[in-house]
This record gives sequence, C-alpha cells and structure tokens, in this order.
Amino acid sequence: MDSKIYNRNNFHKHTFCVFREVPFAEIQHLKPDYTSKSGSSYYFTPTGVYRKSNHWGRAANCKWRLQPLENNQKERTKIGFALWNEFHPDNDTEKLYFIEVDFENDSVVFSHKASADPTSTSVLRTASETTKRIKQIRNLLKDISWTAYFPQYDSETLKQKVIVALIHSDKTLQQIKSEI
Repeated sequence: MDSKIYNRNNFHKHTFCVFREVPFAEIQHLKPDYTSKSGSSYYFTPTGVYRKSNHWGRAANCKWRLQPLENNQKERTKIGFALWNEFHPDNDTEKLYFIEVDFENDSVVFSHKASADPTSTSVLRTASETTKRIKQIRNLLKDISWTAYFPQYDSETLKQKVIVALIHSDKTLQQIKSEI
C-alpha cells in the first residue's frame, strides 16, 4: 500500500477521499485558504481540510465523495471535512476500488481498498471496471422486471443474490444469470 502522506500541498493530486458533511457553522469564522477556478473553497487545518462546494464526485483529477448529513438535502452548496490520512492515491490502472451496496436504500458506492475490511471478499477493480459494475448494479436495483424470468425466486432475494455475485466475482452479469 502506498504510504504517501497527504497535506495541503498534495491532497488535490490524483486522490480518492470520502468527506463528511459538516454544518456551515464549522467554517463561518474561517477565511478560505484557496478558492478554485470552479468556485470551491478550501480551508486548511493541521489535521485536515474543509471543502465548500456545490459539486462532488469527480473534482479535477480526484474522486471525492460527500457523506451527507441526514437533514441537509435542500442546500446545493455543502461543506465537507476530511482528515489528511483519509486521502488515498488514485489512478486508472491499479485495482484500487471495491463496491458496497445498501439494499435497504437501493444505493451503491465504491470505496478505496485502503478503507476495506481486511476480511472482505469483494473483488478489487480499476476505476473504469468499477464504474461499469456500478452502472449494472444501479440498473438492477432500479428495474426488477428481469426477475420475472426466474419465477422460482422471490424478486428481492434474487436481486440481492445477483448483485452480491457481481460484487464478489469477476463473472459477467450474463454468466451469473445463466448459473441461476
């Protein structure tokens, strides 16, 4: 594992990070240390960075996700905070990512291998492979009409079985369905 230490000078260069949304009050008395061309503001601390932005996900050459507060759905601009040790290296060639699904909320996200449970059986994938799998999983979560072709299974059970197989193997969706 890359043991690179991130700080205010290099956190924005090919990194993955999950910021936690925090209330605006946490930065109200701070002045931004840097404002990007796209309008995002950055507030540096000795332990991490606050980011005030109206766009999350891909930020230049980084993959930065925001873990939202429960009660702040209406505001477009949000404040996120991340510790320096929560930034991880990102590139397009290494198998750095694994997929996590929340079946209760029908949602799917990817995470960096540095944050994985060491006992996890999830398959690590490159960024592009992960993107393709996530697209398939989102389609399976949204549209369960395909489960009608398998009347011997409850649709929710079947959906979960197929999605779990997509996460924990390199088999194609077609291969997984044909084995059912």
